[in-house]
Amino acid sequence: MEPPYAPLSESCAKALGDKVYEKRKVASQEIEKMVIEFNNKNNAGQIRKLIEVLSNDYATSRDANRRKGALIGLAATGLGLGKDSDKYVNELVTPIMNCLSDPDLRVRYFACESLYNVVKVARSAIIPFFPEMFAALSRLVTDSDQMVKDGSELLDRLLKDIVTESYETFNMEAFIPLLRERMYVKNAFTRQYVISWISILNAVPDINMVNYLTEILDGLFVMLEDNTPEIQRMCENTISQFLKSIRNDSSSVRMEDTINTLITHAQSLNELIKSIAISWIREFVQIFGPNVLPYASGIFTAILPCLEYNVESKRSIKECAVSVNNSMMQLVSSKELKSQNVAKIDLRSIMEVLSQYLTHNSMHTKIAVLKWIHHLFTNFPNEMSAHASNLNNNLLLTLADNSDEVVLQSLCVLAEIINSQDTKDLDDFNKTHYRKFLLSLLNLFSEEKLILENRASLIIRQLCVLLNAEYIYRTFAEIIAEEILNLKFASTVVRLLNMILLTSTELFELRTSLRDISNEKSADLFKCLYKSWVHCPVSTLSLCLLAQCYQHVSELVILFADVEITLELLGELDKLVQLIESPIFAALRLTLVSKSNNCADAQYLAHALFGILMLLPQTTAFDTLRNRLQCVPNYWGQQPIDERNSLEYKSGIDFAALRTHFIQRQKAHRDQRIILRKRSVIVPESN
Repeated sequence: MEPPYAPLSESCAKALGDKVYEKRKVASQEIEKMVIEFNNKNNAGQIRKLIEVLSNDYATSRDANRRKGALIGLAATGLGLGKDSDKYVNELVTPIMNCLSDPDLRVRYFACESLYNVVKVARSAIIPFFPEMFAALSRLVTDSDQMVKDGSELLDRLLKDIVTESYETFNMEAFIPLLRERMYVKNAFTRQYVISWISILNAVPDINMVNYLTEILDGLFVMLEDNTPEIQRMCENTISQFLKSIRNDSSSVRMEDTINTLITHAQSLNELIKSIAISWIREFVQIFGPNVLPYASGIFTAILPCLEYNVESKRSIKECAVSVNNSMMQLVSSKELKSQNVAKIDLRSIMEVLSQYLTHNSMHTKIAVLKWIHHLFTNFPNEMSAHASNLNNNLLLTLADNSDEVVLQSLCVLAEIINSQDTKDLDDFNKTHYRKFLLSLLNLFSEEKLILENRASLIIRQLCVLLNAEYIYRTFAEIIAEEILNLKFASTVVRLLNMILLTSTELFELRTSLRDISNEKSADLFKCLYKSWVHCPVSTLSLCLLAQCYQHVSELVILFADVEITLELLGELDKLVQLIESPIFAALRLTLVSKSNNCADAQYLAHALFGILMLLPQTTAFDTLRNRLQCVPNYWGQQPIDERNSLEYKSGIDFAALRTHFIQRQKAHRDQRIILRKRSVIVPESN
């Protein structure tokens, strides 16, 4: 009768399940000899029967010692078969693999040892079982027992050797999902195990891991967040190797998917991840050029917040972001590829991102955003016109920014938008966009007192540089005269505009034009300004003095008898006297001694200045003006004035109508002040 564990002898079967390791080892040696003999005789039936006994009667036993016996017996079988073990790989490997997750740590260790011996002789024959082995080893590297870990690491090194030498039969498509899945496990040992496999495969010359980069790049960035320095170092090195491969040959990389991953991680709070992701984006912009333009909105989302970094630890991130920003700007402005670039750029998504960061806390970020908007309007004016109306309100709000540089850059953008929208001849003065924009600006000044006080002068001066100064002033004057109902606000704005007109170097040409009112265009400009300047009496005097309408000034001064002389008005008169003494009014002072026009202008000017002198209290300004008038020669007063000789008369302007308009406006101001004073003394009823 055949023994119950045939072909094992009874003594061998008993020793194989013994608790003493040495006895099990002796039994395994007997099994190895038995297998060699069977194999030499090509007795495959007996070999399979032996493996079946070990698998069914020992490997699945409840007795841990019998399971250990099965493992050492299967290893001995593999060693006995040698190179012929490939015929029995499935029968040998399956029961051992099952024991890798055994609850007994010693069984798990012996399973690692047993599988190592089988793999060592089977070599490439175990490739079909690699996914299961990889999954099992990814668990074993986290085992609580160090001996099991050591055993699994030994087996892992052997597997890596086999895979690298048998790469032609290795199924990368099946392996990559397994790899990707374990990259998100937070255990440090698992991560180290996964990274080691990526590094090994990437080092094989005939395996192009860049083909699978999109599958694993996200996981690599996730693992960079690990607190273990060794894992961070391994991740950095691996990522660096991938980038080096892409620099050498970018044809294999799926740029579209990869750059989206980079954009996501460039927004990480982790500085290391952010730094590496942005450095990759910089490389991609350099390597792929215009092909990255469809992802411009995502790139902006990643780099714009980095422009605010000022601390030393983030300096490299900022420098990298600046580099990406500059490279993107160069791509957009490429004249050779302009038509292609327009097709690639998604302006709607870009403008959504730029508008979002227009309200960012950082000055540097806002400036970069504004420069981008200006750049887009400059390069794609037709395509950007659809976004102009949505931008105006946001741009106006930036005028309240604490940074002068932000305000100036915002004005550049606003000016570019107006210029890109208005293509009509300036001489037609059909400047609807000027009017719409400047009306919005005046409304902002009206609602935001701080902007009016602290920013308005800078804003208006810069607009006069960027746009047509004459049309700026014409449009302001028209709006004030026709649409501003708050007379006090109108007076404030006129006072501001007048001071800029008289003192700003940016308006030299406009001042020169106003001095020549005998010219029809200049006379028309003067009348336009006058209709709104009447909201402020002293500003009206200044405008008329600048335009050399001295006779009209002498008439207006008399009307000041009906104007309420307040401290504010006296202060303005004081400033006017200072201006008369400034270089701007040098021509005016010379008129006092000029015999031109039969001395008509000189006499009218003297009358006007004496009238101003009579309005002043005896202050420093009074003394200054009186001293000036004492220097005036009296030769021109020896004959009557012929008004036809004055510049004012030669202009052809109806000054009588302007005088009437001045009186009406001042009456309206007086009436509004009376109403406001009445309201201020009304005591609200108590409940």
